Amino acid sequence: MDAEYFLTVANQTMWVLALASAPILIPVLVSGLLIGMVQAATSINEQTLSFVPKLVVVALAILIFGSLILGLLSDFTVGMFERIPDLVK
Repeated sequence: MDAEYFLTVANQTMWVLALASAPILIPVLVSGLLIGMVQAATSINEQTLSFVPKLVVVALAILIFGSLILGLLSDFTVGMFERIPDLVK
C-alpha cells in the first residue's frame, strides 16, 4: 500500500461528505439568509423566528433528499468494505 491509495480514499470520503451534506445545508443557508433579510428590514429580533423555519426546511430537505443521501452513503460504505481485501495484500 502506498500513500496515494490512502489519499485517494480520503479524497473520495471528503467528496461523498460534501455531496451528502449539501442538499441539507444549502436550503438552510438560503432560508436563513432570507429570514435574516426580513428581520433586518422589519427590525424584528426574535430568535425563534429564525430557528423554526430553518428546522422546517431541514425536515423537508431530509424528506426530499434523505433516500438519495442514504443511497450515496450506503454505496460508499459497500465500496469501502469491498476494498478491505486490497488492504490485506
